Amino acid sequence: MTSNSYSSAEGHIHEPPLRGIKRWLLTTNHKEIGSLYLIFSLVMFFIGGTMALVIRAELFQPGLQLVQPEFFNQMTTMHGLIMVFGAVMPAFVGLANWMVPLQIGAPDMALPRLNNFSFWLLPLAFSLLLSSLFMEGGGPNFGWTFYAPLSTTYAPPSTNFFILSIHLAGISSILGAINIIATILNMRTPAMKLMDMPLFVWTWLITAFLLLAVMPVLAGVVTMMLLDINFGTSFFNAAGGGDPVLFQHLFWFFGHPEVYIMILPAFGIASMIVPTFARKRLFGYRSMVYATASIAILSFVVWAHHMFTVGLPLAAQLFFMYATMLIAVPTGVKVFNWVATLFHGSISFEVPMLFTLAFIVQFTIGGLSGVMLAIVPADYQYHDTYFVVAHFHYVLVPGAVFAIIAGVYYWLPKWTGFYPDETLGRWHFWLSVIGVNLTFFPMHFSGLAGMPRRIPDYALQFADFNLLSSLGGFLFGMSQLLLIWVVVRCVRGGKPAPDKAWEGAEGLEWQVPSPAPLHTFSTPPEFIPERDSPGRA
Repeated sequence: MTSNSYSSAEGHIHEPPLRGIKRWLLTTNHKEIGSLYLIFSLVMFFIGGTMALVIRAELFQPGLQLVQPEFFNQMTTMHGLIMVFGAVMPAFVGLANWMVPLQIGAPDMALPRLNNFSFWLLPLAFSLLLSSLFMEGGGPNFGWTFYAPLSTTYAPPSTNFFILSIHLAGISSILGAINIIATILNMRTPAMKLMDMPLFVWTWLITAFLLLAVMPVLAGVVTMMLLDINFGTSFFNAAGGGDPVLFQHLFWFFGHPEVYIMILPAFGIASMIVPTFARKRLFGYRSMVYATASIAILSFVVWAHHMFTVGLPLAAQLFFMYATMLIAVPTGVKVFNWVATLFHGSISFEVPMLFTLAFIVQFTIGGLSGVMLAIVPADYQYHDTYFVVAHFHYVLVPGAVFAIIAGVYYWLPKWTGFYPDETLGRWHFWLSVIGVNLTFFPMHFSGLAGMPRRIPDYALQFADFNLLSSLGGFLFGMSQLLLIWVVVRCVRGGKPAPDKAWEGAEGLEWQVPSPAPLHTFSTPPEFIPERDSPGRA
């Protein structure tokens, strides 16, 4: 097979790729589009991270020191929006673009031109969002949850551009989800049944259905904001007969499944890496699939646990409290299965495994604080404090972000043909683990002591905790520069990787040469279901 011709899913013969900028603008190849997503998410990660460092620098000590409160509010809003919609989600879509076709034996994504279009919507969306910072009145300043009436009555004029950027990013997500569903359901190699698919593919199939279900809700709520701001409607304006709490119901009906959109693919990555480096089959494959589906379904019935303090009736508070505790059960099944896979395994601690183990331990910490937040009377104390900030950052940073980094280290040999530098990778790991815990663990205590979130200044009693968090934030942020160095060195060369880069790895992607050719699987690959294959030691 050459990289210049093969039969695609459409039955056409590929011409040699275009050169220069046109190649990247017009590419329909899933590997190149996956790389574009990953590069874009890395850029957004550092832009959003820089905003986080502005926040931490301002909170380094009490007393105004660096930026004005209005700009601080813009930084908190933009940091959240960019990290959620611009860094974490596109990174997972990039990994899906690269790996799902390889893992199911497909020559490409089912809808390659749509794939190109869905990517290029993102740079446009985030260019609009970032440009709002330079408009009259500044950028969005009402938190990443953009609650009404802050975002409708008191918002800067640039809010209209923010709404347009959210619409564009949402369209991109919906188109990407359609493409992933069509690819997985229609383009698997013939012998591969649904229950033979790798867990990463399963988690993405379920995540794609979540995206289709909730992104239109987000589109609806920002459209209602647009009408309230510009056309005199009163969806969220109490003076006109509307209800600001309606905004929270709509937002969190999107927002809670969104949390799982950002973590289910991370579960898939961990479920690929743990068996590889434990040199054992994944314990309880079917229960992992059912647990993933259960989490997705239950994510639609727990949204109001973000709203315990708005005056919900007692019956609603009890329902959402118990539903939130129930969703912890399938999540616990996953953690149990990973630990059971490790038990009596022949474990080695390469960098992908280190990041995955850190993910499991620290995501569990975030999950336990989530169970604390589920208890209604306790939530009245925790709500809108730094305890909540600590909780969701433990879920999303050593959770989602560590899983993305683990996936990058794991699949880099397949992408580039070279192993990442193990020493630099270990430095990156340890600095990241120390930095992330130094940043977010003290926030539990500042929150329990009563420090509200999203404030640019604070009382002297919180100074020590904030000093530690700021030092940890800068350590974590600077240590991510090592990731760029590792990736660049790996792309340029290093220790050559064989087709099967990791001894315990299983799956169709490891039958492809390293680096993976531009076009793969011109004919469906031979696939032996794991239940029929010889067991691993």
